[in-house]
Amino acid sequence: QVQLVESGGGSVQSGGSLRLSCVVSGSIESRNCMGWWRRAPGQRRAEVAMIENDGDTFYADAVKGRFTISRDNAKNTLYLQMNSLKPEDTALYHCAAAQRASCSWEKRTFTYWGQGTQVTVSS
Repeated sequence: QVQLVESGGGSVQSGGSLRLSCVVSGSIESRNCMGWWRRAPGQRRAEVAMIENDGDTFYADAVKGRFTISRDNAKNTLYLQMNSLKPEDTALYHCAAAQRASCSWEKRTFTYWGQGTQVTVSS
């Protein structure tokens, strides 16, 4: 059974930073595509960032230049460094893992999802 557990969320003021972590356990290929998604209250789950095993990264326009996704396969951990946070970044952030190496923004690419960690940014 695959489990994804996020941590690192919290409350910060606008302009602040947070670093999210996601530990993956269970039987899953460590070289698969992984990503971060978020859901704000009353909105659909939206893409944030994805990373392939060779280091290729992909970002939603809303976070480009402010967020950085990275992974440490030796630690089975995915990260999201979030800088220059804005109130509109407030959401429940989920990490997700695919069953294939190549990334795609289609939600169906991702088979496994964590429960999420809350990020709240105040103005």
